[in-house]
Amino acid sequence: MAVRIRMKQMGRAHRHYYRIVAIDQRQPRDGRAIEELGTYDPHVPNPDQSVTLRPARIKYWQSVGAKPSEHCAAIFKKYMKKWEEIEAQEVVKSAEEAAKAATAQTDAAPTQS
Repeated sequence: MAVRIRMKQMGRAHRHYYRIVAIDQRQPRDGRAIEELGTYDPHVPNPDQSVTLRPARIKYWQSVGAKPSEHCAAIFKKYMKKWEEIEAQEVVKSAEEAAKAATAQTDAAPTQS
């Protein structure tokens, strides 16, 4: 199965919205996707807020041979670094929260003498 990373059109007439998906290349434009990798809304006034990406999953699909479309490749080139930084910050934040939760559990555990 040849996988492509391309945009799946959503939304309504004159207000298009796109999902960036990993999809079998034989599927139609709006066909059944394998996995959603991000979104693109061209109608958002601030271009930096128009795109959301999941860099880890995009890199995974590219590593197993998925080719991005021209538009998706341009979006990745422009926004991937920003979303990699955001993803790294979220990982650090979740690790800190997990550490706090673990210490809270050990502090709350009753001690028996």
